[in-house]
Amino acid sequence: MTLATARSRVQTHTAEAYLAAEVQSELRHEYRDGEIIPMTGGTPNHNRLSGTLLFLLMSKLRKQPYDIFVTDQRLWIPERNMFTYPDVMVMGRPAELMSGRRDTVVNPLVVAEVLSSSTEGYDRGEKFSAYRTIPSFQEYLLVAQDGPVVERYEKRSPSEWVLTEWRGMEAVVPVVSLGVELPLVELYEAVEFGEVGGGVEGVAEG
Repeated sequence: MTLATARSRVQTHTAEAYLAAEVQSELRHEYRDGEIIPMTGGTPNHNRLSGTLLFLLMSKLRKQPYDIFVTDQRLWIPERNMFTYPDVMVMGRPAELMSGRRDTVVNPLVVAEVLSSSTEGYDRGEKFSAYRTIPSFQEYLLVAQDGPVVERYEKRSPSEWVLTEWRGMEAVVPVVSLGVELPLVELYEAVEFGEVGGGVEGVAEG
């Protein structure tokens, strides 16, 4: 998920007002403790990687008790008063829903974000910090657009997350909590390296 660093704090919105507006909106928005940030479409490589990752996970987890969502599924992070739309997330079935809602989940097991130069710091920092407050959350995948590189943060204890990095088309990334492997040659099969990308100042990109 890409996201711009510049954000307006002029107006504060309640979560209830955000949700009511989001249901009616044709565009997606992220909500961060009173801030509403509009989201735009990603680069072609961003969409290729998100789509291919979804396909690989669905193929490998077929007939297993997981739900797999991409881009348009809203996630509630109560500890940070935050609603967001991860690029890809996997959760045990049945998915747990926010109280009183049928369109917002709360219990991801694995989350993946496709990085961009404009929002990489947010995905690694503030956003990852928010994800870590979710009790069910076990693994975080950060997928590069400009080369075959995937980083995986694995939860070892409530206060310990271990980083492992894989580089090159010959690499295979194990997703431990799901018991599957992701060959980078398959994940990056449709990616065109050298493609110009990046976010738009002042908006989020998904």
